[in-house]
Order: sequence, then structure tokens, then C-alpha cells
Amino acid sequence: MSANPHDAESWANYLSEHEIPVLKHTAREMGKLLARVEDIGVRDIALVCNHDPLMAFRILRYMQNHRHKNQAQELVLVEQAIMMMGLGTFFEKIPPIPVAEEFLKENIPALTRLMYMVNRSNRAAHFAFEFAMMLNDIHVQEVRIAALMHDLSETLLWCFAPDNMLKIYQMQKADKTLRSAVAQQNVFGFRFHDLQRLLIQKCHLPHLLEQLMDDHEANNPRVKSVLLAVNIARHSANGWEDAALPDDYQEIAQLLRVDIKKARRIVGAPDETLW
Repeated sequence: MSANPHDAESWANYLSEHEIPVLKHTAREMGKLLARVEDIGVRDIALVCNHDPLMAFRILRYMQNHRHKNQAQELVLVEQAIMMMGLGTFFEKIPPIPVAEEFLKENIPALTRLMYMVNRSNRAAHFAFEFAMMLNDIHVQEVRIAALMHDLSETLLWCFAPDNMLKIYQMQKADKTLRSAVAQQNVFGFRFHDLQRLLIQKCHLPHLLEQLMDDHEANNPRVKSVLLAVNIARHSANGWEDAALPDDYQEIAQLLRVDIKKARRIVGAPDETLW
């Protein structure tokens, strides 16, 4: 399934209003939970949704667009949002349909890349959680959700513009030196970072979430944790021989105040003597 907005602004409008698909696994698990709704709690639902960046986005988008007038605090976490709306409202207003795998059933290469993106986002979320824990961050889940959703616009475009996304993938596969931002600009006419910023604004997502996903604020240790988690997830997905990884290890070591050997161990890199 493809859409045809022509610039970042129109794409942000489209994605802010359109029904967003969720993963098949999420839909299946939600069905199981709904079948025993009297015996479950908010945490049971959050455990499923917190591993699906598409569903997490849907939940936060809905909550921000249906804020109570007396709600002063922005809700950054999926669990908070579900608790605020209640289980009944959640199952009624955010049903786990459509399903992403159905969106892309005629385009298996794009579906494969979408699942790759989701897996990478979950790895980034895991790394960000670990970094935040080591930095004694008292709100580690905020850092985790920011890493999970850091590449949200890219993930959404795999659902709604798979052919153009495959063009970018093939361009970068053919030219390893081609920077992502350049390829995005050439194919879409904008960078995904710019689309994401507009999308966050259109959907009124929490300011804190926007801040934590803003790579330009990397002087903030929490933002740096998110950025480095995203980078190590992206680069290690290419294999542990990726040329960008040594710089990642060094930056992680500096952030966590450990040596490079320990930084490698934290992210699960194989021992240097093995390759």
C-alpha cells in the first residue's frame, strides 16, 4: 500500500490523521488479552505495546489528542497513557487493526525491511535502557521509549511508501558511501528527521519525547544515551565488523565512564580476538 503526499508537511498531515497499522504479533497478543480482560492489568498490555513502535505511536497520539483539560502533565510512557484512558477505552478506541503484514503482503522485500526496522528499534530501546540504568537515570523508561520511537518516520514510510523506501535501500546498497540524509532528500525531497519533527508537532506528542529524540541536543546525557543506542543498533545490524562501530564504542565508553573493552561488553560485541 502506497500513499502520495508530495512533501514533508503533507506527509506529516497524512500520517497524523491516517490509521497506523500494528504488527501482527501485537494484534495476536492483544486478542489474547482482550479474551481475558477481567484478569489483566495495564502492565500486561504495556509489555506487548512497548515492543511495537507503531502501536506505541498510536497510543501516545490518541492520548495527546484526547487530553483532559485538567491534565497538566504530558504522558510520555505507554503504560501511563493506557492507565489514564482505562482498559475499556483502550480496546475500543485503539483496536489492533490494520495489520502491517497485511499492508505489505504484496511487497515482501519491503515487509522484510519493515521487520528489520522494528527489530533494530527494539535493540536501540534495550541499549538505551542499559545506558540509562548505568547513568542512574531515575526515569529509564522515558529514555527507552525515545529510543524505540527514534526512527518512527522511517518505520512509517516503510508501511506507506514502500517503493520509494526500497529505492533508497538499493541506492545505499549500491553505494556504501551514500549518506542516508542525501538519499532521503533525493528520493522524497526531505530528510526523515525533518518529517519526524513535523509529525511530533502535528500529533502533539510530549515535548520531553521530542527533546529526547532530538540528536541536536546530544550534550544532554539522556539524549546522548538515546542517540548512541540508536547508532550502535544501526551499525551492529550490519555485522560486528561495521567500520562505524569503533567510534560508537569510544563514545559509549566516554558517556558511561568505562574503558572501551567494557563498552564493547555492555553492547554484546564479540571479543576482539575472535575476528
